[in-house]
Amino acid sequence: MSATDFFLERTSIEQVEESNHLAPKFDDNGLIPVVTTDFASGEVLMHAYMNREALSMTLELGEAVYYSRSRQTLWHKGQTSGLVQIVKEIRIDDDQDCVWLRVDVQGGASCHVGYRSCFYRTVPFGQSIENEQQLILQFTETEKVFDPEVVYGNAPNPTKL
Repeated sequence: MSATDFFLERTSIEQVEESNHLAPKFDDNGLIPVVTTDFASGEVLMHAYMNREALSMTLELGEAVYYSRSRQTLWHKGQTSGLVQIVKEIRIDDDQDCVWLRVDVQGGASCHVGYRSCFYRTVPFGQSIENEQQLILQFTETEKVFDPEVVYGNAPNPTKL
């Protein structure tokens, strides 16, 4: 089945917002943002993007497949690390321009840095900062689930600076 078989053409606001038709809106680069959370706890694990093919593969496999903007390729989460994200539920927002994956993470981590969640630091705001020099991130996770060197070896970092 091809990606076009899954997705309907967007024909009206009513169709997009009030019908049971899947008509996702991909941006000018052909991407749609994805928020991924742990199915059991609701913890935010990561944010990524999908193109038509990645979303179609996710629907077919029942495992998360993303599109890597930095590597310009599909990224089947866990294919290298074994930390596969088994999809338990897929939701799409009201105007169908954002996807929410609720997953069960095999191996307990989603972050390539080794932490459980990619959101492992907090950013101070409001009265907790007196000036911009005090904008120091605080780690919310201190233990890594895995050692990236062991899992990935000398593979290039999947994020681009």
